[in-house]
Amino acid sequence: MTPEVRRPGPIRIANCGGFYGDRLSAAKEMVEGGPIDVLTGDWLAELTMSILAGNRLKGRPGYARTFLTQMEQVLGTCLDRGIKVVANAGGLDPAGCAEAVSALADRLGLRAAVAHVTGDDLMPLAAPPVNADSGETLGAAPLTANAYLGGRPIAVALEHGADVVVTGRVTDAALVTGPGMWWFGWDPGDLDALAGSVVAGHVIECGCQATGGNYAFFEEVPDLANCGFPIAELYADGSSVITKHPGTGGLVSTGTVTAQLLYEIASPRYLGPDVIARFDTIRLEQEGPDRVRITGVRGEPPPDTLKVAVTYLGGYRNTMTLVLTGLDIAAKARIAQEAIWARVPRESFEQVHVELTPLGSGHGEASRRDDTGTALLRITVMDSDPRKAGRAFSSAVVETGLASYPGFYGLTPPGDASPYGVYWPSSIDAQDVLPVVTVGGVRVEVPHTPPSGPLLGEQAGGPPGDASGAAVPPYAGDLATGTVMPIGTVAGARSGDKGGDANLGVWARDPARYPWLAAFLTVERLRELLPEVGDLPIERFALPNLHALNFVVHGLLGRGVAASPLLDAQAKALGERLRAVCVPIPP
Repeated sequence: MTPEVRRPGPIRIANCGGFYGDRLSAAKEMVEGGPIDVLTGDWLAELTMSILAGNRLKGRPGYARTFLTQMEQVLGTCLDRGIKVVANAGGLDPAGCAEAVSALADRLGLRAAVAHVTGDDLMPLAAPPVNADSGETLGAAPLTANAYLGGRPIAVALEHGADVVVTGRVTDAALVTGPGMWWFGWDPGDLDALAGSVVAGHVIECGCQATGGNYAFFEEVPDLANCGFPIAELYADGSSVITKHPGTGGLVSTGTVTAQLLYEIASPRYLGPDVIARFDTIRLEQEGPDRVRITGVRGEPPPDTLKVAVTYLGGYRNTMTLVLTGLDIAAKARIAQEAIWARVPRESFEQVHVELTPLGSGHGEASRRDDTGTALLRITVMDSDPRKAGRAFSSAVVETGLASYPGFYGLTPPGDASPYGVYWPSSIDAQDVLPVVTVGGVRVEVPHTPPSGPLLGEQAGGPPGDASGAAVPPYAGDLATGTVMPIGTVAGARSGDKGGDANLGVWARDPARYPWLAAFLTVERLRELLPEVGDLPIERFALPNLHALNFVVHGLLGRGVAASPLLDAQAKALGERLRAVCVPIPP
């Protein structure tokens, strides 16, 4: 595949959304804020697939309707300027979404070639899927089953003249890798270039998280309220520069890019359908204000399997939250539960989750006690019977209002139970999935093509050692001495979810402190600092090139975000909780 290069130099790929619900004005801001070649948006998270499945069951579209709102604002300008649009907003119905975009173009008096990519939807499944983490076989009826496709079908759609490409479930990075394949003519053997594009795609896929959003050191970010969305200037060798439009708020620095690189990853061998990108080979350089250059990324041949996201209806759940104030918080939580379970026996529910979350301390002498202040008592019940988990539970909680602890009040009125989905990770042989591109009434099959011949990537010279055992500079100091202060004064962190697992990336602000961080923050130490991880399995990976560590806490989120009863169901605040813990830090 060697398409004609459309323009000399890099391809400028802009992001205008990192989730279903992101800023609607972003597409217009990116199109009108400066020159770009491709406008992308990431609508699909694991949680989003469950949301779209629920919408479809209610007779609503199975795609992201906000994409149409954005297209109405920018489609004409994109066509005039030759800006391609690539989005995974098709969700569970890429064809329906593409048809809606075509209808919108007709209504606006525009002529647009709209392509859609299918083949990711594996329903109905030929056999019950096996859980990739636990080895269990699913016993419930799946609602959805979607393979994660790569960038090749997107490239084929652009080669066939598509102005807009709508996909279903593709990897987030594929929204950048696909246009890179089209622009530069990369073939499956261009492993380093492909790996570099995956890294660039991973950085910009979550929108403003690359430009200062949700950044640990947020006070350094100018005009965060008007944060600009990111742009990846992608080059033929796979290197890139991450930037944003001039005049927008936010910050692009090695710190903000590092934070996003560590977001929701596991091993530094970042697996994808097009390539395995080695995150332990990334090099960052602050090229100028709001410009960070990414180089050195090495690639390996992709695995023979594709990741599959399966969802099914887990049952129904209901949550009631009570506020506990003043003295004797633990005793008040106990009394509240005794009163509730006296009305609806705890054992009558299939699952019960109780979470006591302190909010702050009191005042004066009493505030020195550990059992004072304000806390939230959050009780969640889950059951296959919606009536049992519904008002039978929530009304029973309200009934205790005048016969419970002093200062009783709740945050929500009694309500019905709501259905919840469960995420079930699985896999499938890549040869068994056939992506199909439809553009202008023409159907183009895109069979899996593994790399062959000379490999232009790290595999040709042998891969570097796995980062879980990566060498780090030794630390000769005493880990138990130093000034006691929050670890967040010298380290940043970003955390998130990967199915039922939590990911926690931590990096040293000053590279000189990395040897201390790597020696100090072991798995055992993490358990001490974050008791909530308990005895769950934890993996630690070292990324010396980023002065960072990455931890994967397996099972912290139970059966995934959609089913998690935790207050922080996506582990978004796990990193900030770690940064607030005081430890001895050497000068």
